[in-house]
Amino acid sequence: MTARVTLHSPALSNVVTIHDFPLAHPTVQPLPDGRVLAVGARARWRQDGPDRNAIIYSADGTALAAETLGDGIEHVFTTGTGHVWVGYFDEGVFGNFGWGRADGREPIGSCGLVRFSPDLKVDWRFPFHEDNPWGAISDCYALNVDADTAWTCYYTSFPIVRVHDGVLAGWRGDGTAANALITDGSRIALYGGYSADRDRLVVGQLSDGQMRSSGEYRVVLPGGEELPGDARVIGRGPDLHILTGTDWYRLDLTDVPAES
Repeated sequence: MTARVTLHSPALSNVVTIHDFPLAHPTVQPLPDGRVLAVGARARWRQDGPDRNAIIYSADGTALAAETLGDGIEHVFTTGTGHVWVGYFDEGVFGNFGWGRADGREPIGSCGLVRFSPDLKVDWRFPFHEDNPWGAISDCYALNVDADTAWTCYYTSFPIVRVHDGVLAGWRGDGTAANALITDGSRIALYGGYSADRDRLVVGQLSDGQMRSSGEYRVVLPGGEELPGDARVIGRGPDLHILTGTDWYRLDLTDVPAES
């Protein structure tokens, strides 16, 4: 299969053509020097070695390196330095496809959130329950990476946790599930939820170890139509990006009223 990766900043700036693209359900992210990283969501463990589900391509589409980032990948975000943040859903945490069995290997994503170095080696792992007061990650529902800082909201109790230079800070949530989040560091908005709340946006303030909700909204298209069921919603810094078909919308946190 031939794949084409388009880079926008915000206008189209480059197209990378990749022949014989091998990954299923990929996430693609930019890297320094015009390179791109493609990561498949699944990777099976085998006795002769696991699937390599991460490939770095040059600007002309040449494969430069391949590595295994683990199975059950929900989120992939790169930074300007070439580091890679990966959040895992429950199968990536607890094991599937051969990972976590007695004759297999501990899942790479067993901690729920991992940062990889520019050469795709593990260089930081989210601490387990006994090492942080906000609890272990069972499923990394939401991840936002802004420069070198990562924010996550995760199952089971959905706290908001910030990671900067390997140091954690956290705020208790109100149990609101979120599939994406945006923040300016003190104000925050959580997007998504279960069933009827899939387009919900809850805004609040981070203070005194708690997220204090101040408003709740529904995210719709500019004409007022509901978001399509297959819309892709991604938070980066204070911006919520919404991709629907060939359209790309952006909602800035400053555009959301503080109170509803």
